[in-house]
Amino acid sequence: MSVADPGGHVQLLRVQNFAVSQDGFGAGRGQSFERPFGHADPQTMLSWAGATASWPNRTDPGGSRGIDDYFTRDYARNIGAEIMGRNKFSPHRGPWENHDWQGWWGDEPPFHTPVFVLTHHERPSFSLSDTTFHFLNADPQTALERAKQAARGQDVRLGGGAHTIREFLDADLIDTLHVAVAPVELGAGSRLWESPDELLDRYHRDVVPSPTGVTHHLFWRR
Repeated sequence: MSVADPGGHVQLLRVQNFAVSQDGFGAGRGQSFERPFGHADPQTMLSWAGATASWPNRTDPGGSRGIDDYFTRDYARNIGAEIMGRNKFSPHRGPWENHDWQGWWGDEPPFHTPVFVLTHHERPSFSLSDTTFHFLNADPQTALERAKQAARGQDVRLGGGAHTIREFLDADLIDTLHVAVAPVELGAGSRLWESPDELLDRYHRDVVPSPTGVTHHLFWRR
């Protein structure tokens, strides 16, 4: 649940810009080093954000404005920490063979905050640029408490994957969700939902279609 920090701001746990297929999968089968999204094509899932003027990895001028650009800009607004599942950080399973793997993102990760990776196999924290990765074997409530402390009054972003988001939904900890439904079906993989209607017993929802074909679903607590 959201709580107020000493300064009076209510810290929220937010899902931002999480992409799923039309049949509810956030990633496909068979994740590997070469294919972080398994059999899903990340270009199809995330092209709506990558085409915007505010996409942080843009190297050429231009890019679209409008609703997709708004959500791309909103991704980092008032975020002080991130929580993610191990499989967003790494394709490895089981105990770490070594600590050489430092994520998919190179020397400049896009988070710019402390990141808490949920895993049954902890390892030492490390920093790349302005991002420090911590590894926690913890339940969702404990992980959220740690992340809120690190966020210093700002909100916490829950980065995924789908299984991790479901764990936090089941624990009733998520305050707002923005889920971008891409115009593709995967058939199998890591599922967020059978239908977005599953959340309507606890959340209000607005649905905003984009000219790019993605449909933005916005949820906030009832």
